[in-house]
Amino acid sequence: MAFTNSNGRTQSALADINVTPLVDVVLVLLIIFMVTAPVLQSGIEVSVPKTRTVKEITEERLVISIDKQQRVFLGNDAININEIGAKLRQKVRDPRGYSVFVRADENVPFGAFATVMDAVKASGIASVNIVTQPLTGESHGGQR
Repeated sequence: MAFTNSNGRTQSALADINVTPLVDVVLVLLIIFMVTAPVLQSGIEVSVPKTRTVKEITEERLVISIDKQQRVFLGNDAININEIGAKLRQKVRDPRGYSVFVRADENVPFGAFATVMDAVKASGIASVNIVTQPLTGESHGGQR
């Protein structure tokens, strides 16, 4: 594209894009993404109990979480405690060969935990695992 200046000369327009603001914006977005990604990954805050023996989860499985307010989640979706069995039967094709992980906050009453465990067992799933955290750097009072 050409234009005429005040002296009557024809000049072509500069078609270069200034990429410095673009790079600045991209870097800011990258930093924001890096900071928020770990928060989005574990959206349900549950303080699981600490134990000496912990088995690492290597495969992707359904996780049922119970938070401090005794709200129940299947994956990241809130669910009514009475609907757990029906939702699990919908999601799992072969319940006998499938395992489910239960993450319960350490302050959840045993009654709420037992109700969830009962609903999972009633859906036909035979393998239910409890998610815990390993003990780290604490003294065990001489007990071994």
